Amino acid sequence: MKSLSRRQFIKRAAGTTAAAAIGFPTIIPSSALGKAGTVAPSNRITVATVGWGMQGPPNTDNFLNEKDCRVIAVCDIDEGPKQQAKNTIDEFYGNKDCKAYHDYKELFARKDLDAVMLAVPDHWHGVMSVAALKAGKDVYGEKPLAHSYEEQQAIVSAVKRYGRVWQMGSWQRSQRHFRIACEAVSSGAIGNVHTIEVGLPKDHDDFSGMAKQTKFTEPPKTFDYETWLGPAPYAPYCPARTHMNWRWIMDYGGGQLLDWIGHHLDIAHWGMGMDYMGPTEVEAEVNKWTYVDSGIYNSPLRYFVHTKYPNGVKIKLASNNYLKQGTKWIGDEGWIHVDRGGFEASDPKIFKKTKLNESALFNSPGHMRDFLDCIKTRGTTLCPAEVGHRSAAPGHLAYISMNLGRKIHFDPVKEEILNDPQAAKLMKAPAMRGNYSL
Repeated sequence: MKSLSRRQFIKRAAGTTAAAAIGFPTIIPSSALGKAGTVAPSNRITVATVGWGMQGPPNTDNFLNEKDCRVIAVCDIDEGPKQQAKNTIDEFYGNKDCKAYHDYKELFARKDLDAVMLAVPDHWHGVMSVAALKAGKDVYGEKPLAHSYEEQQAIVSAVKRYGRVWQMGSWQRSQRHFRIACEAVSSGAIGNVHTIEVGLPKDHDDFSGMAKQTKFTEPPKTFDYETWLGPAPYAPYCPARTHMNWRWIMDYGGGQLLDWIGHHLDIAHWGMGMDYMGPTEVEAEVNKWTYVDSGIYNSPLRYFVHTKYPNGVKIKLASNNYLKQGTKWIGDEGWIHVDRGGFEASDPKIFKKTKLNESALFNSPGHMRDFLDCIKTRGTTLCPAEVGHRSAAPGHLAYISMNLGRKIHFDPVKEEILNDPQAAKLMKAPAMRGNYSL
């Protein structure tokens, strides 16, 4: 024994039982016990990233920085982004443990996976979200909740049916200045609110730098374009159609209106305590900027939508050439406006009327942190699926009004369009290709 060091002996012993049998203690890393500032593996929440385009990287980064969370897998159908995602996660943890998937169904089948972060095109939200929920996974989902009204309803139903936790990617709720503005409104600092103005971006941004590459070609061999199309109608491939810029094509996204409605209208609802409420009237203006020949892009460049709610509040939704971007509540004693740059009011003294510490609004520890906490407690997140559904619903109804050129009358409790069968049909999910379904 003198010629054999303690470490060598334990290394050669046939397992920890053999070592313990001679009186030596079993050596366990402190990280496995949750010591030295770490979290024991048994207490870690395992997460997978699905989609590595625009929101995949920042969302994943937020999860990586939570000590009780472990990102164990990625999924993407483009080999380049998929490898980049795996490399990012492996580099953070200093190992090669992250597994990369092409098929989301294979990923969702993992029994050791607690939750998934979905950052995929809108036309995939319904099918993929329901599949994840059915597989027993909690979900962090990007806004808008889904590509159609019916798909949103399917997600809300699946969350309830399978008892899962959902956090909408409406992260502005977890930002302090948005909460302060909403607290001021909810406290009555501007009196009775009668009108809300919600300004959203206009036009089509070129996020990928490929908006002008509209020539139809064969897709790259490293990109599974057929699966990318998924339930959407077939269309020939061109670079302008897919990564990031897909949102300007109505078969896959909903333009700036639906891309941003889950942020600023979501804040409008939150400040008014209208999270589970919907409009009774929706009317979209159709003007020279609504339908403009933009090549393969067909979402409205600019828009103006008038809505009315059961409590009498009127909400105007418009592109920012008509209304200042952000959320503006107008009451009989002043107004408050908030956007990502901060908040302002008709009178700075308005905010002094607000007793922030006594507010009923939730003070978020961070959007991902709130999600992880609710996974542990099985509580309700700051922005659950039904709240995300209600935030995006006026946008879906606005497109129905826009397409038909008339006002929509809506029952927000039964979630039915009234006295207009043609409009009611447009609430349904688009026909899906192949074997895809909700």
